[in-house]
Amino acid sequence: MTAYLTNQFLIAMPAMDDPNFAQTVTLVCEHSERGALGIVINRTLPMTLGEVFQQLDLDCSRSRVSDQPVLRGGPVQTERGFVLHSPAGNYESSLPFSERMHLTTSRDILDALAAGEGPGNAVIALGYAGWEAGQLEDEMARNAWLSVDADERVLFATPIEQRWSAAARLLGVDLLSLSKTALNEYRGR
Repeated sequence: MTAYLTNQFLIAMPAMDDPNFAQTVTLVCEHSERGALGIVINRTLPMTLGEVFQQLDLDCSRSRVSDQPVLRGGPVQTERGFVLHSPAGNYESSLPFSERMHLTTSRDILDALAAGEGPGNAVIALGYAGWEAGQLEDEMARNAWLSVDADERVLFATPIEQRWSAAARLLGVDLLSLSKTALNEYRGR
């Protein structure tokens, strides 16, 4: 595999039995020879962004996103916050991994969101999915994931519980009707 998967959705195959990734969609924000970093975009935590603002002592009385759920971004550094957002602002620590989506880890974007400012579209996650060098390539070779170009409409406009099937539809795939051959290849049988 010579192509990197930055700005791709990784769609977990139905046979994925890792509880961290079963029936997930992960947005790959960075992938290189050193490894990969992604954010799971269809798992929530039992908290809202308003609760995060309160924990950070931010006045969120003008926020448009206080009721938004916080995503469980992955099993690595689950106390660390990540903001996936449409391009806007000049934030301290941003990774513009596509023309339509950026990843920011600095507090200044949370200050802006709490004040009712900031990017027009944003989702917040705690934790991330990480792969060491060659690990994601190995998982792709074992058919653990499907990949497709990321579409910001799946991230920003699709209900969280529909994102797994919506991402698969970008490929024209109904995940629940995949053949047993594909599932068994993933399982290594």
